[in-house]
Amino acid sequence: MTNIPQKINEGHKKARLVIFDLDGTLTASKTDMDEEMAGLLKGLLQKKQVAVIGGGAYEQFQKQFLAKLDAPAESLKNLFLFPTTATSFYHYVETGWQEVYVEKLTDEEKKRIFEAFEKTFKELDYHHPNKIYGELIEDRGTQVTFSALGQKAPLPEKEKWKKENADLKLKMVGILQNYLPNMEVRAAGHTSIDVTRKGIDKEYGIAQIKQHLGISFDEMLFVGDALFEGGNDYPALSTGVPCFEVSGPEDTKKIIGSLLE
Repeated sequence: MTNIPQKINEGHKKARLVIFDLDGTLTASKTDMDEEMAGLLKGLLQKKQVAVIGGGAYEQFQKQFLAKLDAPAESLKNLFLFPTTATSFYHYVETGWQEVYVEKLTDEEKKRIFEAFEKTFKELDYHHPNKIYGELIEDRGTQVTFSALGQKAPLPEKEKWKKENADLKLKMVGILQNYLPNMEVRAAGHTSIDVTRKGIDKEYGIAQIKQHLGISFDEMLFVGDALFEGGNDYPALSTGVPCFEVSGPEDTKKIIGSLLE
């Protein structure tokens, strides 16, 4: 792919919309956004439209992102949220955040996904860690997400697991995809695997943004930490939108800083 520029140029600064992944890009995994990032985003919202796509549910976006952003209503009109990998879309109106659409999985689809996880664990002879923090496999309505240490695991534990099990997680993704040929399976965050309907990925999300906001791909930028093959940001490359790869929020701050110069 040729649309991974190394740094912001003058052409990029003319983009009307900047799309960010959430976990690992704007915040550390399932961690509240820090004040510096909130300040930079508030500055960006005064100049451009901003969209955030992440695997978390809307409630997670509220806690981790919106509560810390604390932006004025006028700026929030420039912000668009696409939780659970853009299977839902929220925009800001005078009365607050409003759902534009939501695409829920059926009970039968969820059942197949849960069964596929169990088959995958068995095939790999994978045993869950002794200490688990919250649900291992979470039904998010529009998406099912497995988190190896549980949904509420502390960040240091997740970072340790990621370092030791990155290859194992990608192996899980491959086996799961074989069991679920009509679903989309993606590595996400430090310890997570997201499963959505086929075709529901970052490419789909960016296409939804184009459709709903009327902004063309060449007027957008995308920023994410998982642009590697199998990563949940990788499909964004197929849109042709310039995609900036970051290793975490500190890199993202530099990109926003460059856009604000």
